[in-house]
Amino acid sequence: MVCIHCGSETRVINSRFQKRANRVWRRRKCNTCSAIYTTEETALYSAAWAIKSRSGKLIPFSRDKLLLSLYKSCEHRKNALEDASGLTDTVIKQLMTHAKSSDLDIKLIQQITQVALNRFDKAASVHYQAFHS
Repeated sequence: MVCIHCGSETRVINSRFQKRANRVWRRRKCNTCSAIYTTEETALYSAAWAIKSRSGKLIPFSRDKLLLSLYKSCEHRKNALEDASGLTDTVIKQLMTHAKSSDLDIKLIQQITQVALNRFDKAASVHYQAFHS
Protein backbone atom coordinates (compact mmCIF):
# COMPACT_ATOMS: atom_id res chain seq x y z
CA MET A 1 0.00 0.00 0.00
CA VAL A 2 1.18 3.53 -0.70
CA CYS A 3 1.38 6.37 1.82
CA ILE A 4 -1.63 8.67 1.89
CA HIS A 5 0.71 11.64 2.46
CA CYS A 6 3.56 11.19 0.00
CA GLY A 7 2.69 8.15 -2.14
CA SER A 8 5.71 6.06 -1.13
CA GLU A 9 5.66 2.42 -0.01
CA THR A 10 4.50 1.62 3.53
CA ARG A 11 5.00 -1.25 5.92
CA VAL A 12 2.62 -2.78 8.46
CA ILE A 13 3.76 -2.19 12.05
CA ASN A 14 0.68 -3.61 13.81
CA SER A 15 -2.25 -5.72 12.64
CA ARG A 16 -5.35 -7.11 14.35
CA PHE A 17 -8.27 -9.17 13.12
CA GLN A 18 -11.70 -7.89 14.26
CA LYS A 19 -13.93 -10.95 14.45
CA ARG A 20 -17.22 -9.15 15.01
CA ALA A 21 -16.88 -6.92 11.98
CA ASN A 22 -14.88 -9.40 9.88
CA ARG A 23 -12.23 -6.77 9.22
CA VAL A 24 -8.48 -6.46 9.56
CA TRP A 25 -7.17 -3.35 11.31
CA ARG A 26 -3.64 -2.33 10.33
CA ARG A 27 -1.28 0.39 11.53
CA ARG A 28 1.04 1.43 8.70
CA LYS A 29 4.21 3.50 8.60
CA CYS A 30 5.64 5.20 5.53
CA ASN A 31 9.23 4.22 4.65
CA THR A 32 9.96 7.72 3.29
CA CYS A 33 8.12 10.38 5.34
CA SER A 34 7.57 8.21 8.51
CA ALA A 35 3.88 9.10 8.62
CA ILE A 36 1.79 6.63 10.63
CA TYR A 37 -1.86 5.95 9.83
CA THR A 38 -4.51 3.27 10.24
CA THR A 39 -6.33 1.25 7.59
CA GLU A 40 -9.14 -1.27 7.73
CA GLU A 41 -9.53 -4.06 5.22
CA THR A 42 -12.88 -5.68 4.49
CA ALA A 43 -14.08 -8.23 2.01
CA LEU A 44 -15.59 -6.98 -1.24
CA TYR A 45 -18.97 -8.69 -0.95
CA SER A 46 -20.27 -7.25 -4.22
CA ALA A 47 -17.68 -9.36 -6.06
CA ALA A 48 -18.33 -12.50 -3.99
CA TRP A 49 -22.12 -12.57 -3.72
CA ALA A 50 -24.97 -12.06 -6.16
CA ILE A 51 -28.55 -11.65 -5.03
CA LYS A 52 -31.32 -13.47 -6.83
CA SER A 53 -34.23 -11.02 -6.92
CA ARG A 54 -37.90 -11.97 -7.03
CA SER A 55 -37.84 -11.68 -10.81
CA GLY A 56 -34.90 -14.10 -10.97
CA LYS A 57 -32.40 -11.43 -11.99
CA LEU A 58 -28.93 -11.58 -10.38
CA ILE A 59 -27.59 -8.32 -8.93
CA PRO A 60 -24.38 -7.74 -6.94
CA PHE A 61 -24.75 -7.67 -3.15
CA SER A 62 -24.48 -4.15 -1.74
CA ARG A 63 -23.53 -3.60 1.89
CA ASP A 64 -24.58 0.02 1.47
CA LYS A 65 -28.13 -0.93 0.43
CA LEU A 66 -28.44 -3.19 3.47
CA LEU A 67 -27.06 -0.44 5.73
CA LEU A 68 -29.49 2.12 4.30
CA SER A 69 -32.44 -0.23 4.73
CA LEU A 70 -31.49 -0.90 8.35
CA TYR A 71 -30.88 2.80 8.98
CA LYS A 72 -34.37 3.66 7.75
CA SER A 73 -35.79 1.02 10.08
CA CYS A 74 -33.81 2.42 13.03
CA GLU A 75 -34.38 6.14 12.40
CA HIS A 76 -36.41 6.45 15.58
CA ARG A 77 -33.38 5.49 17.69
CA LYS A 78 -30.94 8.01 19.13
CA ASN A 79 -27.85 6.37 17.59
CA ALA A 80 -29.50 5.11 14.43
CA LEU A 81 -26.38 5.11 12.24
CA GLU A 82 -24.21 3.22 14.72
CA ASP A 83 -27.04 0.76 15.41
CA ALA A 84 -27.61 0.18 11.70
CA SER A 85 -23.89 -0.31 11.09
CA GLY A 86 -23.65 -2.92 13.85
CA LEU A 87 -26.77 -4.67 12.59
CA THR A 88 -25.34 -4.70 9.06
CA ASP A 89 -22.20 -6.44 10.32
CA THR A 90 -24.37 -8.95 12.22
CA VAL A 91 -26.50 -9.73 9.16
CA ILE A 92 -23.44 -10.15 6.93
CA LYS A 93 -21.85 -12.49 9.46
CA GLN A 94 -25.05 -14.56 9.48
CA LEU A 95 -25.15 -14.56 5.67
CA MET A 96 -21.61 -15.96 5.58
CA THR A 97 -22.73 -18.97 7.62
CA HIS A 98 -25.93 -19.51 5.58
CA ALA A 99 -24.54 -18.89 2.09
CA LYS A 100 -24.13 -22.22 0.35
CA SER A 101 -23.02 -20.66 -2.92
CA SER A 102 -22.27 -17.23 -4.33
CA ASP A 103 -25.97 -16.72 -5.18
CA LEU A 104 -28.07 -15.45 -2.28
CA ASP A 105 -31.84 -15.42 -2.32
CA ILE A 106 -33.39 -12.07 -1.41
CA LYS A 107 -35.79 -13.88 0.95
CA LEU A 108 -32.87 -15.33 2.91
CA ILE A 109 -31.40 -11.86 3.39
CA GLN A 110 -34.77 -10.48 4.48
CA GLN A 111 -35.33 -13.37 6.88
CA ILE A 112 -31.92 -13.03 8.54
CA THR A 113 -32.35 -9.26 8.76
CA GLN A 114 -35.81 -9.65 10.26
CA VAL A 115 -34.53 -12.02 12.96
CA ALA A 116 -31.66 -9.67 13.85
CA LEU A 117 -33.99 -6.68 14.06
CA ASN A 118 -36.56 -8.62 16.05
CA ARG A 119 -33.93 -9.40 18.69
CA PHE A 120 -32.61 -5.83 18.68
CA ASP A 121 -35.68 -3.57 18.46
CA LYS A 122 -39.29 -4.63 17.87
CA ALA A 123 -40.31 -1.23 16.42
CA ALA A 124 -37.47 -1.35 13.87
CA SER A 125 -38.46 -4.92 13.04
CA VAL A 126 -42.05 -3.89 12.33
CA HIS A 127 -40.88 -0.98 10.20
CA TYR A 128 -38.54 -3.23 8.20
CA GLN A 129 -41.27 -5.84 7.70
CA ALA A 130 -43.71 -3.20 6.45
CA PHE A 131 -41.37 -2.24 3.63
CA HIS A 132 -39.90 -5.63 2.74
CA SER A 133 -42.80 -8.08 2.80
